Amino acid sequence: MDRIQQTGTSKSRRRGQGCVVKLPSGSWDLKWYGPADQNGKKKRFSLSVKCSKKEAQKRLNQKLAEIDSNRHVDKSKETVTKFMARFMATHVARNCTLRTAQGYQGYIDRHINPNIGSIVLQKLTIFQIDALYGNMLANGLSGTTILQLHRILKKSFNWGIQTKVLNGNPADGATPPKKSQHQMEMWDVPTINQFLELSHGTRFGDLYSFAVRTGLRRSEICGLKWESVDLPSGDGENGSLSVVGVLHRLKGYGLKREEETKTNGSRRPVRLSPDVVDLLRQVKGTQQLQQIEYGSLWNNTGYVFTNQDGSPIIPDQITQDFARIIKRNGLPHLTFHGLRHTFATLGLKKGINPKVVSEALGHSKVGITLDIYSHVIPAMQDELVNAVSDILSGGG
Repeated sequence: MDRIQQTGTSKSRRRGQGCVVKLPSGSWDLKWYGPADQNGKKKRFSLSVKCSKKEAQKRLNQKLAEIDSNRHVDKSKETVTKFMARFMATHVARNCTLRTAQGYQGYIDRHINPNIGSIVLQKLTIFQIDALYGNMLANGLSGTTILQLHRILKKSFNWGIQTKVLNGNPADGATPPKKSQHQMEMWDVPTINQFLELSHGTRFGDLYSFAVRTGLRRSEICGLKWESVDLPSGDGENGSLSVVGVLHRLKGYGLKREEETKTNGSRRPVRLSPDVVDLLRQVKGTQQLQQIEYGSLWNNTGYVFTNQDGSPIIPDQITQDFARIIKRNGLPHLTFHGLRHTFATLGLKKGINPKVVSEALGHSKVGITLDIYSHVIPAMQDELVNAVSDILSGGG
């Protein structure tokens, strides 16, 4: 029987850790020891392969290299569905907000489990993942949706590598489509002022004015508490607030405030212009009158924007009211989130440094801001080249 002793190149490897044995059938039996467990014992592994002696030894070298580089994983028949369930119950449950977790679960239920869920995780290939992306695209799903699924797969499989279930990420080589590009819907300044005038004095009128002047997300506005707002004592001065929590309506939980924001960058200080300071003073004064009116029925929740009885606002009601005002008055289509885009676009067009705008919006990287508002950049570049030309020509 042809027996090849494999010692490899590592000086620390014991002689006899791995070997290739010729079988009567002509196949080769690879034998090797895995890494030591917590008790110092090493598990013995074997694998039969039908190939040349050179290829068999190459396969053994790969197995031993995985051990040397701490990439060894025990063979498992766990399916993608079962792996995803563990990923959600452990890593996501401990490290993500409930809203993020519910978003992940939606992608898993709609796209992962029905398509690749039954595949053994360790046998999942790049080609199968690419096929999933292709089917999604063929069924009319956007590149943005597929890209988000790709991010979830990469994140979960990286966790699989960390927990010794995978020795490589099968999603790394997959090729999702590029993020869908679409023109940002915007209002011009006259339309913005018209909307603010039409909504003035309505249920959410003050909230709309606050949104377009601060660029905060809907969940950040609903989750804002007075304890996080600093209003100056004098008139005509700037104030500030801290975004430290968000309020969402979550399936199975109802209204829930989470101290964890969308990203680390989302947890941020925000400066307030004097007119926003005046607006918040009016909001606080109105709340004090409502508290007197409702007496013992008042809900002392501490939120800045509330219902008349002090209870928190359901975020979806803002979106619905916003849409009704637009439709009733024949204004150009815009979503409530468009007020945030308006804030950013007006700032960039005014020449404010994109880094400053990015920080105000709570983006994790300025590149995200530049990508979203790329339609504004050409005009900014015109101002740049014209300014440099003026300087060089002696214009100041």
